[in-house]
Order: sequence, then structure tokens, then C-alpha cells
Amino acid sequence: MAKVELTGIGKQYDDAEGFAVENVNITIEDQEFCVFVGPSGCGKSTTLRMIAGLEDISAGDLKIDGVRVNDMPPKDRDIAMVFQNYALYPHMTVYDNMAFGLKIRKMPKEEIDKRVHEAAKQLDLEQYLNRKPKALSGGQRQRVAVGRAIVRNPKVFLFDEPLSNLDAKLRVSMRKEISDLHNRLKATMIYVTHDQVEAMTLANKIVVMSMGHVQQVGKPLDLYNKPINKFVAGFLGTPPMNFMDVTIKEEGGQIVADEGSFVVVPTADQQKKLKEKGCVGKVVTFGIRPEDLHYVETPAAANNMPMIIDNKELLGAEAHLFLHSSKDQNVVARAAQSGAYELGSTCNVVPDMEKAKFFSKDEGELNLVDDIQKTW
Repeated sequence: MAKVELTGIGKQYDDAEGFAVENVNITIEDQEFCVFVGPSGCGKSTTLRMIAGLEDISAGDLKIDGVRVNDMPPKDRDIAMVFQNYALYPHMTVYDNMAFGLKIRKMPKEEIDKRVHEAAKQLDLEQYLNRKPKALSGGQRQRVAVGRAIVRNPKVFLFDEPLSNLDAKLRVSMRKEISDLHNRLKATMIYVTHDQVEAMTLANKIVVMSMGHVQQVGKPLDLYNKPINKFVAGFLGTPPMNFMDVTIKEEGGQIVADEGSFVVVPTADQQKKLKEKGCVGKVVTFGIRPEDLHYVETPAAANNMPMIIDNKELLGAEAHLFLHSSKDQNVVARAAQSGAYELGSTCNVVPDMEKAKFFSKDEGELNLVDDIQKTW
């Protein structure tokens, strides 16, 4: 397989003033599963299409296995792509769909047959080889599209939102199949999705994009636990991280965060960082994930946050409580599903301050309390 290197990659369309994708610097190592994630229009699919050769590169260099491929046609890049809409030939059988790319390369029939049957066995498609796509379910069609890529034995696999057309249950099973496939093939895979759950569960490396720029690159848990800015913090996680405006004050020899209806005390390390960065007297964004915001029956002695219950979602093992403060700042907390949780009543929640984040209110909204080594 191969390493993929993007150095200063950019894309500018002829009728646009700015760049749709700008200054992308990423190295995807051999056998790595890299997921590009971000909202619609962030540039992730455009970046994938530049890697595939389906979009011209306006700036920068793209190397696959050490070879610059900017001007190389797609057929010579030794990549295979799985599209969102499967792109199967409706008049061909499953066998012929999987074999088509090999036939046009004039591969011997015996080798084609061997590769198709091996891929069909891996993907549990052997009993469907004589069927046409219209006779298959969505999940089976997706497996055929993956099989068509596998038989090529390419250096790099590219996936463009391959699960977006499937129902929720099938997406879960297909995520596992794609993960198992990567473990078996030990292949370099680049995968695009807007679904952060897919990114967190599939990736060795995640690239978070927004408005044509890379926001952060790293291992899934590194990005989850140490987001570089408010955008990354809010994009990764279900439900997303809670954000509240607080004023940083110095009281009684310690730094506190005052929301107006409650006060929380940052950890000693957080206090040190906030003071060093000149945040005292300024409004910053306090971030806490729902799983780190704990419901308590009675007001806590420290860091108690009184909240009014707006709504609740009972999910079986747990409940999501939708709350707001008297300053109309909204949060979501996770709690045991057995509580009464009367709508309109006041409850108390306590943040785990070791997990709390603070973000600047200026352009970039940077993480103020975690040390993050930027490598992209």
C-alpha cells in the first residue's frame, strides 16, 4: 500500500474569488485509516476528489507512495473509489460489476474470476453474483461497490460518504464491515463523512475541516479530549459539548468563572493558564460535555449549577436533560433514566472541572487550557 502526502493543497474554481480548499497539509501513513469530517460544504469531498484525480489541483503538491501525481490521470494513480451513490451498472450482474474494471485492463479471465470470488467471499456476496443491482438491498449494493474496489488491489482506497444512503441500523453494521475490511487488508484508506460518529469509530486519524480549512488533525480521542478550538469541540461528540459565556474573575486569591447565576472554580492548572493568557476580567466560553455534567439530588457544596428543566429524552439506560440557566444559557446533561425530572422545575448539575474547557471569544476561538502541538 502507500503513504499519501498533501502539501499546501488548494482548490480554486474559475468562477470563484477565493479558494474552496486552502493550504491543506496532511500526511496519511501507509495502512492508516484517515477520515475527513466536517459539515456540508467544508471542502472534504473536494479534497478527496483531488486525491482521486477527479478535480484539478490549483495549488500545492500531492504525492502517493513518494511520487508527485498532480498531473497524473486517475487511472494511473492506483487508487479505487467507493462513491456515495454506489455507481453500479444497473444492466450488469454483481459479478460483472466487480469484474468490469479488471476486464478493461485486459487482465486474464482466470485472475479476474479468482479476485472476484475472493472479494465476494470476504463480503458475503457469493450467493448474489448472478443478480443485478435492482435485486439487492442498499447494504448489499454498498458491499458490491466496496468489492469492486477490493478486486483492484489498489494502493489507496477512497470512500466518499459511502453510508449516507443507508438506514441507521444498517450504517452501524456497515461501519463494522468497513473496519473489519481495513483490518484484513491492512490498506491505506481515506474516508469522507459528515457523521462524526463514523469518524470516531472508524479512524486511526481524523481530519476536521471547516470552510475549506483544516481545523485539527489527530487521533480520535486526542481530538475529543483536547480540541484545538470551539468548532472542533462542538463538532465531535453526541450530544455536542455545552458552551456558556462566563466572565473570568480573581476572587479570594483564586480564579473563578462567573456565569451570572452560578460560579465555577477552574482547576489549579486551568487557573494558571487563564491568568497567563490575560483572561482575567474578560468573557470567555466555558465548555463541558454532557457526560461530564452530573445531575445531583441536592445542591453541591462547590461548583453547583442550578438549572431549569426544559425537556427530557429517556433513552433506556440513561436520560438526556435539556436545561437552561436563569441567564438563558442552554445545556444538555446526562442522567440516570429513573429520575422524576419534572419539566419547568429547578435541578442541580455539577461539572467535572478536570474535563472542562475554556475557549477565547476572539477569531479562532482557541482552547485556552490545553497544550496542543500543531503539526498540520
